[in-house]
Amino acid sequence: MNRATVVEAALRLLDEVGLDALSVRRLAAELGVKSPALYWHFRNKQELLDEMSEALQLSQDLTGPRSGESWREWLARRARERRRLLLRHRDGARLISGTATGPAVLARFDAELAVLVQAGLSPVQALRSVMAIGHYVTGFVLAEQSEHQAQAPDSMAPGPLAERAPHLAAAIGAGGDPQGEDAFEHGLRMLVSGLAGHGR
Repeated sequence: MNRATVVEAALRLLDEVGLDALSVRRLAAELGVKSPALYWHFRNKQELLDEMSEALQLSQDLTGPRSGESWREWLARRARERRRLLLRHRDGARLISGTATGPAVLARFDAELAVLVQAGLSPVQALRSVMAIGHYVTGFVLAEQSEHQAQAPDSMAPGPLAERAPHLAAAIGAGGDPQGEDAFEHGLRMLVSGLAGHGR
């Protein structure tokens, strides 16, 4: 057993029980060891979560724009890939938003900035663009994965909602689901188009 195998097991357990129920004791039982054996590899639960977050984020390949792909199209593609990555793991967005940024993730982030600087953005423009996209994706997935959203279909149905929020009810009744693929793409288009005045 090493740090990598512990992290792999922790991510599997995360998918089964969720972030709130994930504990060192439970993970130790899953691995068939006592809790002190895990503290040999990780000083505390937060260090384990940091490592899980890093493993999750580094599993997304970093490649530059494809042939004929603009930097805006590249950013949008990266956003879609990141959303799929976070949705692949239960509470994936909560995990990465509540952990420290390690050296490997920082280096990956800097490499993303380099792609945009090479495309003609200033370092400040590159930073703000990557941060804006990253915050949008994480926030959107947080909403998608939240327990409240999962339990809200009746209260958000057009019928019960019509008297309290008629415009919202009309939007939902017309197919305007605030979550899901269409909603994500709409917000992403608006965000990327707002960056149109920057770079080449």
